[in-house]
Amino acid sequence: MPTIRPSQPEDLSAITAIYQHHVLHGTGTFEIEPPSLPDMTARREDVLSKGLPYLVIEENGQVQGFAYCNWFKPRPAYRFSAEDSIYLAPNASGKGWGRLLMAELCRAAEAAGIRKLIAVIGDSGNAGSIGVHTSVGFQSVGVVKACGWKFNRWLDIVMMEKDLGHGDKRSPE
Repeated sequence: MPTIRPSQPEDLSAITAIYQHHVLHGTGTFEIEPPSLPDMTARREDVLSKGLPYLVIEENGQVQGFAYCNWFKPRPAYRFSAEDSIYLAPNASGKGWGRLLMAELCRAAEAAGIRKLIAVIGDSGNAGSIGVHTSVGFQSVGVVKACGWKFNRWLDIVMMEKDLGHGDKRSPE
């Protein structure tokens, strides 16, 4: 059984390799050039500096995936809404680990004060990510058609959302 835990600096090589694979071979991210280890280190530090979760899932001491959330937009009114990101190693797909990792990210984001998680899923054909989000209670709120160009084709994004805690039923403060 895999373990989910907060990421540590020593996880960054594995996190970078997993993400590089998705940049080079997948449509879940619209990045074209894989970020370097220093880039990924700075991105993780940015998330953690905001008090937001950055998790990994590991099996037998090997990082098999990661998930985090970051502010949906930088303006202060968005401070209770975050966009999630989740990526698994190629050999970790189809084991239910994405659902486990996303469920834990939702719990950690709620504990950090997030009231709304937003998924911006690259490629409307990305059944794995759409399925993972749906399995933990995200609802589809729309598709933005042909807004990304990668691998010589137009790609949509699927927008999904999930209320956390009291959502919009109470003041967050």
